[in-house]
Amino acid sequence: MPMDNPQPRRQELHSPERELVSHVRDALSALPAYFQTATRIEGLEGGEMFNLSAVLGSAIEVQVVETLNRIREVWDPDNRWPRHRFVRSAQTFPDVRLVAHGKDKHPHIALGIELKGWYLLSKEGEPSFRYKVTPSACAPQDLLVVVPWHLKNVLSGEPVVYKPYIEQARHVAELRNWFWTNERRTRDTLDQRLVQSTRYAGQSLPPTQGKNC
Repeated sequence: MPMDNPQPRRQELHSPERELVSHVRDALSALPAYFQTATRIEGLEGGEMFNLSAVLGSAIEVQVVETLNRIREVWDPDNRWPRHRFVRSAQTFPDVRLVAHGKDKHPHIALGIELKGWYLLSKEGEPSFRYKVTPSACAPQDLLVVVPWHLKNVLSGEPVVYKPYIEQARHVAELRNWFWTNERRTRDTLDQRLVQSTRYAGQSLPPTQGKNC
């Protein structure tokens, strides 16, 4: 088992994307202070909570996007991206994009966020966050963001979110492949363990090609 293979490194960004990504990271880190939700759950039993966690997680992801658009002054303090706003599209990668539509009607995508809500009392022994995207589908400025949450009263109340895990999406995808090829104990062949694609980063990928290839 080759343990001396170097791990993938984060790809360096250039201006203005570097400053934008830095500010978006700041906004995401401040999410618990700004997060608002109208969702409230009552009358659940313990087993029902696990069945509903995926649905609630999706609702929280929608509210995270609404929160980001509401705190524009945090991620765009100098008003350099005045026409851009965050838009969620659950069946594409990345599922949240900072988009502006120009006069030619073609959208300009400044960056993407693959957003995951993670229930803190989940029964997963080793969370994977269902992250199956190929590295070549990730632009350098794309982020993976995992938002931990739980209900205020464990089985009832409104969702409470915590500071999210934030990392460069391509770096995480490469680390996942590196782990499967170098550390994971499995009987699969090398070709079975790698997630690969020839699609160009930044394109809209169908879920079968971008997330499960």
